[in-house]
Amino acid sequence: MARKERPLEGEDGPLLEFATALRRLRHEAGSPPYRDMAERAHYSVATLSGAAAGRRLPSLDVTLAYVRACGGNADAWERRWHAAAVELAADCPGPGPAGAAAAGATAAQGLPYVGLAPFRTEDAALFFGRERLVEDLFTALTRHRVVALVGASGAGKSSLLHAGLLPRLHADTPAREVTVLTPGPHPLDRARRALDLDRPEPGTDPAATPGTAERVLIVDQFEEVFTVCADPDERSRFVTGLVAAARRPGSGRRVVLGVRADFYAHCTRHPELVDVLREAQVVVGPMSAAELRRAVVEPARRAGLTVEGGLQATLVAHAHGQVGVLPLLSHSLLETWRRRRGAALTLDGFHAAGGFEGALAQSAEALYDSLSAPQQRLARQVFVHLIALGEGTEDTKRPVDRAELGQDADTRTVLARAAALRLLTLGDGAVELTHEALIRAWPRLRGWLTDDRERLRRHRQLADAARAWEAVGRDPGALLRGAPLALARELTADGGPVLTAAEAEFLAAGAAAEAAAGDSARRRTRRLRLLVGALACLVVVAAVATGSAVRAEDEVTRQRNDAVAQNLAETSADVAAAEPGLAVQLGLTAYRLSPTARTRDGLLSALMTSLPAHGKEVVAVAYRPDGRQLATAGGDRTARLWRTRGSGRPDPVATLGGEGAPLRALAYRPDGHTLATAAADGAVRLWDVTDPAHPAVAAGLPAREADVRALAFSPDGRTLATAGAGGGVRLWDVTDPAGPAETATVPGHRDTVRAVAFSPDGRTLATGGEDTTVRLTDVGDRTRPEPLAVVGGHDAAVFSVAFAPDGRTLATASGGRTPVRLWDLAEPRRPAPLATLTGHTDVVGAVAFGPDGRTLASASDDRTVRLWSVARGARPAPLATLTGHVTAVGSVAFSPDGTVLASGGYDSTLRLSATDLDHALAGACAHTGPRITRAQWASYMPYLDYSPPCSGLERP
Repeated sequence: MARKERPLEGEDGPLLEFATALRRLRHEAGSPPYRDMAERAHYSVATLSGAAAGRRLPSLDVTLAYVRACGGNADAWERRWHAAAVELAADCPGPGPAGAAAAGATAAQGLPYVGLAPFRTEDAALFFGRERLVEDLFTALTRHRVVALVGASGAGKSSLLHAGLLPRLHADTPAREVTVLTPGPHPLDRARRALDLDRPEPGTDPAATPGTAERVLIVDQFEEVFTVCADPDERSRFVTGLVAAARRPGSGRRVVLGVRADFYAHCTRHPELVDVLREAQVVVGPMSAAELRRAVVEPARRAGLTVEGGLQATLVAHAHGQVGVLPLLSHSLLETWRRRRGAALTLDGFHAAGGFEGALAQSAEALYDSLSAPQQRLARQVFVHLIALGEGTEDTKRPVDRAELGQDADTRTVLARAAALRLLTLGDGAVELTHEALIRAWPRLRGWLTDDRERLRRHRQLADAARAWEAVGRDPGALLRGAPLALARELTADGGPVLTAAEAEFLAAGAAAEAAAGDSARRRTRRLRLLVGALACLVVVAAVATGSAVRAEDEVTRQRNDAVAQNLAETSADVAAAEPGLAVQLGLTAYRLSPTARTRDGLLSALMTSLPAHGKEVVAVAYRPDGRQLATAGGDRTARLWRTRGSGRPDPVATLGGEGAPLRALAYRPDGHTLATAAADGAVRLWDVTDPAHPAVAAGLPAREADVRALAFSPDGRTLATAGAGGGVRLWDVTDPAGPAETATVPGHRDTVRAVAFSPDGRTLATGGEDTTVRLTDVGDRTRPEPLAVVGGHDAAVFSVAFAPDGRTLATASGGRTPVRLWDLAEPRRPAPLATLTGHTDVVGAVAFGPDGRTLASASDDRTVRLWSVARGARPAPLATLTGHVTAVGSVAFSPDGTVLASGGYDSTLRLSATDLDHALAGACAHTGPRITRAQWASYMPYLDYSPPCSGLERP
């Protein structure tokens, strides 16, 4: 008979509850002796009995072995174990408002790894693997007044600055005075306080005075200047003042800027930063295998621990050559340490923690599962509120004031538990994500952002409008009215985001102002009716005057209709994602009120078919030559095949790839049986898509470039051109797709080649690159290409080139002052400028001619697709501007019959539009769905009588 266990001792808490539940499970199983359980579980009697002793939380492996020995549900107990671990972690000191010492002194707490948080100065004793880069940065700072540290999110920039550069500066003689700041919403004020511009006076260079140290300012997370600071003027003055203060003769100041790589283009908009990036730039790349091994092993060794050889190899294999993975590495090490076996970090502990990418998601899910249902809803609001949505860039974290999140008990619980797990950082009255890696690694958070993106964007717009209202002294002219006010008020319905006091007051003031305006409008209406009555009395004797009044009233009505139609067109775009049928009806009403180009474009945009195509950005689209199939390539490493239905929603057929690097480009061979894909790691694959439902790799081209950015088949299908990093353009013989062979290299470009296209006769190859040039090459003999001409009419990188079907016109896409240009190729050796197409407000990433050569489509980072009439080459004319993508549009293609235009965006969506604009407008009512209700009509068009635009939709 089993010996009776010793009673549990200690205070009530998660540990005692867990031990009690284990004992209850054993009792329900018939109280088997621990000796019998040991035989089943393969753990010792002491280990199993200790698991239910209540003195410490047993490891996950021991817990599951105990449960299986008692016949329990292992999945349920695994969730229970994670919930207990979260509660216990919340009771331990962690990075919270207790002060910087508790937040940063990881080594003092006995933790060998910092987890998701960046290394602080106090963690310098645990910072390994970046010694060479620290010296490079220090050397650059001694040579230049301003230095830019550039790297991807998660590459370790903040850790390098705090735990690497700061201690190195303090160790120098004389020790420098160092200040660290993040820009925040008002970077200019912070810079003035940090630089203390009143001292020293110009001409008193501390470096020239023996024993006097220079002052160093480190600006961490410099990208906040673009994501958190909303005032472009303050942003420019901050950048100018920062660089000028450091470079002023005798200033005695030096500045280090830590900036995310995907904000590089934003920096190039400021001439001062262009000089810095050109002269003094240090790039944070992936760590080498040796550096990774030091980062893994040395902190454990300092703590008297060992790292199992298999675990070392696994971690190095996962992280080697990868950028942005260091937070995942550090977090998985911390979670593995928590599941260590004695003094050893093991591969089993690593897998129990969720693995390399799963550890962070597992920690976040454990937090979520430990919360009550109301707390889970609150956690969703908190986490999405801490993220700034990207505009052509990845989403980023943003610090918010603690008061914005509320002071109730549930909020405090959510923040405390998230901080204990190092998912959030609390301090100085602010709250922020510990690292942006959480956005990428936690699927639930990504799902929240996808579901709430439009609502979040509207909330940000409301917050910006509220701040602008406060800045102008609460001027009534800055209040929202009409449809924008109605959309803003919808934010507070159905569990929307929590508004700050200032936002709530702004919204209430707008509602009050609109109500007052309505009363005033009704009074004006009564006065107008009295006037009309008086005029009626005089109609017999003043017919001419009456006619004039009618004409005046018509003009007033027209102006009102124009204003209402413009407002409706904008509202239609705002609601298109959530209610496409309503968006079409609003757009149709706007177009019928005032048939202008803008209302027509709004209606055409609402009629576009939109669907999520990939897990990340859609980088390329291509139609099969017969038009019955469409292929898309995405940043999620896959290509997808779709069965087309005109401009209707396509059906997914197959997914290609899924491993390796993100895709860059794809193209169909003219016979339609072969599809070529190019990836960021230089891999080019030829796929046999004869049976679209079962695609197979026919061949892979030998990797020649580190990154292949473009490819194209010749019209006869015998040659494939590939282009990418380093300026390389290569020609391949693909007469037999299963046995490709390189035939020639096309020289000329000095930087990455971003675009390639064959002329319709296959004799000319056009290429465009980041060296701002377009090159024409004679490839009639594919083994001996001959240069024809160099076209240099752009002042930025060339991202796309396209030949007209007759081969006499070339379209090129770029940025700067000449985003789209047309060239006359009547004489290929002397191409002549034909026209410049203006209208886009940002970089143009793709251009494509329609099959008839009379229409050109262009896709831009300004989130629009524009259609142009180019029938008269020297005098192009705009046809339509299509909106709907919420981020940059990177690819565009016409169907072979020219009736459909496909576009792919960085919002991961594919959009299809009919190109026969008149036919699309005439058939708009077929896409409206349920008829607009009276309540919806009153909300969006309160000053118009109810008149649904599509009368055939009436319901009984």
